[in-house]
Order: sequence, then structure tokens, then C-alpha cells
Amino acid sequence: MKIYIGADHNGFGLKAQLGDFLRRSGHEIVDAGDTQMNPEDDFPQYANKAVGMLLADREPDARAILICGSGQGMCMAANRFKGIRASLCWNLDEARSSRNDDDSNVLCMSAKSLASDEARAIVTTWLHTPFAGAPRYKRRLQQLDELG
Repeated sequence: MKIYIGADHNGFGLKAQLGDFLRRSGHEIVDAGDTQMNPEDDFPQYANKAVGMLLADREPDARAILICGSGQGMCMAANRFKGIRASLCWNLDEARSSRNDDDSNVLCMSAKSLASDEARAIVTTWLHTPFAGAPRYKRRLQQLDELG
């Protein structure tokens, strides 16, 4: 699976750890930055870059992972784009639910709240949980796509 990954300075270390973990797990990782630690960088530019690449990708299973201090900013930025269903996940239940019920295509995480082993478990759960495709879930996703 192709995964676009981006982080600001707060998520820089966790992004590197997750990128290595995902490569070893056989995924194609595209780093949307930052490529070096810069305490003055801003999360919106990396959300924009990762989501832009995801939306341009023709691979139907491609996804993105975004990391900042709280995960909130990345989630807000990503969800401004039509076709993006970014979810902020802090445990395995949230990761499962975001995929099963909402077909999340962008995972946002908090670098300040999660240890690397917790983050790896969340990513693994999120990547391996299929969308259930229940009629009510599909109906809700269609309603999301129709929002302004």
C-alpha cells in the first residue's frame, strides 16, 4: 500500500520511526515532509502536501498519515479537502471505528500523547481494518461528499 506521511517539527521524530516501521512492513512510503527538523515550520503546509499527493494518486487504497503535537491541527487542515476523511486516533478502538464506519483515508496522530509503540499499534490497526460498507455508512459518506 502507498502511504503519504507528513509531520511538523513536533511529529518529526515519530514520522521517521513510523516511516521505517511501515517500510519494513512492505508499504511504499512517500515522505511529504518536513525532511529536516525545523522548529519554525507549520503543520498546514505538510497536511496540504500529503493530502494533495493522496488526492492525485490513482491507487484506490493509498492513504496518508499526518502527525503534529496534538494531531488536531493536522486533522483540521486535512478535512478542508473534498474527498478526505481524516480522523484523529489516540487508541485502537478509534482507529478501528474510523476505518470500519467512516472509511477514513487519512490518519492523524498526536506526537505528544503517543509513545512509538502505541503509534505503531494504532497505524497497524488503522491499515488492516476494512471499511464495512454498510448502507448507512455509505449513505453518510455520500452526505459528507455533498457538504460545501
